[in-house]
Amino acid sequence: MAEFRLTQISDTHLTRNFAVLTDNFHRVGEHIDANRPDLVINTGDVSWDGPSSRADMEFALALHAALPVDCRYLPGNHDIGDNPTAVSSAPSCPATEERREAFVSVFGEDRWQFEAAGWRFIGLNSLIMNTGILSELEQEEWLTLQLAGANRKPVALFLHKPLFLNTPEDPEEVATAIRFVPQPVRARLAALLGKSNVRLVASGHVHQRRDFTYAHARHIWAPSAGFIVPDRMQDVIGVKETGLVEYRFRPESFEVRHVRAPGQIDISLDDIFANRG
Repeated sequence: MAEFRLTQISDTHLTRNFAVLTDNFHRVGEHIDANRPDLVINTGDVSWDGPSSRADMEFALALHAALPVDCRYLPGNHDIGDNPTAVSSAPSCPATEERREAFVSVFGEDRWQFEAAGWRFIGLNSLIMNTGILSELEQEEWLTLQLAGANRKPVALFLHKPLFLNTPEDPEEVATAIRFVPQPVRARLAALLGKSNVRLVASGHVHQRRDFTYAHARHIWAPSAGFIVPDRMQDVIGVKETGLVEYRFRPESFEVRHVRAPGQIDISLDDIFANRG
């Protein structure tokens, strides 16, 4: 395959309880139907409240299954719970092996690897990082093998949480630690990626669109497909809008296109409950 077209969506937060989020997803689906990429990747927070509601995950899966192209999934904190950090209190809903397995039972996998257009694509579960559960160690060992097995092919890495704000050495501030891969896992992961031919790190989670390059890797933050977080709850570090990201991969190169689906609206979290139903 000389060219591979991939669409990244993230933070869809799907549930039967909020029709406005389903409406935004349908606008995304119509855009995907019109453009027909080779694959859609949802980089997490697929559901509104996966840890408490398997029905939310099953509803989200059904909507994705109706898309005209294949989909792959990664878990977010709203799917399996959050990971602990070194500087803030323990999450109220921690990521556990049981919650991870529940996600896998619905979506089939929580990490993956495939190759296309001369690239190796790797998807990671960023929520089990720093938890100490068995699957965290298994994933670290698996990732080391996958990067070594790329044989210097360019690598595109997908995960829910961004690695960092600006550099791997960013201090973990209490207010922002939950936004990024936590230390000390971040340092180990950054060192491992730095030894490999990782050209792209694509994430979501922050509900803000951002695009920057660090070392030899381009970091893309996909915005939420569902809603924006008001400034009173979250400072602006990117662009607050709903949307998606489109990629075109060719051997040794790739293009990025930041887009919004026609009809997709920037509904605020403050307004979601007012539009319930």
